[in-house]
Amino acid sequence: MWYLCVFYHRLLDYRKPEVESLADLFGAFEDKRRPGNRVLQWRLPQHHHPDSPFYFVDLPSEDVAKNVANRSILVKGIYELWGEGGSYEELEEAVKSYPDERKLPYLGSESTFKITVDSFGKVMSLLEQNERIRGLSYISFKGRVNLKNPDHNFWLMETDDIATNNGLPPVAQRRIFFGREVGGADRKLLPTYQLKSRNYLGPTAMDAEMAFLMANQAQAAPGKLVYDPFVGTGSILVSAAHFGAMTMGADIDIRVVRDGRGPDRNVWSNFKQYGLPMPIALLRADNNLPPWRPGLKEVFDAIICDPPYGVRAGGRKSGGRKLLKGVIGPYTVPDDKRADHIPSTAPYSLAECVHDLLDLAARMLVIGGRLVFFYPVSREEDSCEDHFPEHPCFELVATSEQILSSRYSRVLLTMVKTSSYTEELALAAWMKHLEFKANHSKWLEEGKNLHSSVFSPADVHHSGDSKLSKESKRKYRGKYV
Repeated sequence: MWYLCVFYHRLLDYRKPEVESLADLFGAFEDKRRPGNRVLQWRLPQHHHPDSPFYFVDLPSEDVAKNVANRSILVKGIYELWGEGGSYEELEEAVKSYPDERKLPYLGSESTFKITVDSFGKVMSLLEQNERIRGLSYISFKGRVNLKNPDHNFWLMETDDIATNNGLPPVAQRRIFFGREVGGADRKLLPTYQLKSRNYLGPTAMDAEMAFLMANQAQAAPGKLVYDPFVGTGSILVSAAHFGAMTMGADIDIRVVRDGRGPDRNVWSNFKQYGLPMPIALLRADNNLPPWRPGLKEVFDAIICDPPYGVRAGGRKSGGRKLLKGVIGPYTVPDDKRADHIPSTAPYSLAECVHDLLDLAARMLVIGGRLVFFYPVSREEDSCEDHFPEHPCFELVATSEQILSSRYSRVLLTMVKTSSYTEELALAAWMKHLEFKANHSKWLEEGKNLHSSVFSPADVHHSGDSKLSKESKRKYRGKYV
């Protein structure tokens, strides 16, 4: 059945992938063995721009539509559309022609109802809203009005016309929708988890909205085990735990996972703050040298992370520069220093980090498990051709771009594991890694610093050695991108 899906007007590239991931989670697709087939049918209303917040989506049942809307971060509401039109006369004709057997169960005298008037692209006064509601007198509501907790919510939504240049997606002509709300977003979720009220934060703490989007893409749910190999202050695991998943994390910095900023300001206190189940474990572990015993495999239902690619923090792996270069041999930490020893680390390139992450996911994810992570891409036309990392065990099912600067953006990749890990697939993955590393060597390894590229002004042209001059370098203070 076709439903009207109304989005919040933000993070436009993330909207459809989130809905499709949640629809898959709630049983919209029967064939679980083919992730690529888990795509919904969408269509735009008449005269609407692709960036419009209004879309029609085909969902198999009202239960699926309700579950998707109630859990989604970017869906404002999903509605059973009773009618639409370019004018209120057209709307009245459409509503009257909608089948009575679909309308009458929600118009009975034993039920309560509420009508909400909403608009996109303009603001309507309370007087105008009341006039719109009185204009719906042709609908035979027999129940009582209840503004606080009605049995049925009805929405009258109106878009602005093209005559008003307000910077929003253009509409060739005004469109009016009327329908019954099937499900709506939890509007208290993001204010509750906003970072400014978080007990323990670090410089790379994931924004709450993005963390919840990642958890939805990974289909975090009760009974599932979610792992973050770059856990930091635990923002991503907090969102997964909110949806009922069991969580587990690791970080190479022992000070983050063990100490935080005191006994009441650490990763554990963030879970305690929201009354969430504590993580099963937080490990001091290196993504380059995973701590799992050889026989352990396929234990995680999802891996969600934001790998360190050098914008807010650079990647690190175990072993100092001298140790990795063979200048000195391996050393053993004395027993009297084991309690407070911080092992030395060395730079960890993005190409190597992504390969290790894909190898970890191939080994440790269950079949059908999801790997969700951010990956940086160049937006320059003259740069080497951008492409995403691949692995023979995975199928890429969704990409969502977030622009960081005029030169770079980051893309949220969602991969589904489709086959078991074997040594043959591991060798094939290594060959793909070598090809991937070679294709990206220009902007990953030849001095093009991601941090300076992201934070540099758009009108500044980099010299051949990619270093900003002292005169053109702008100092940024306050919040990072």
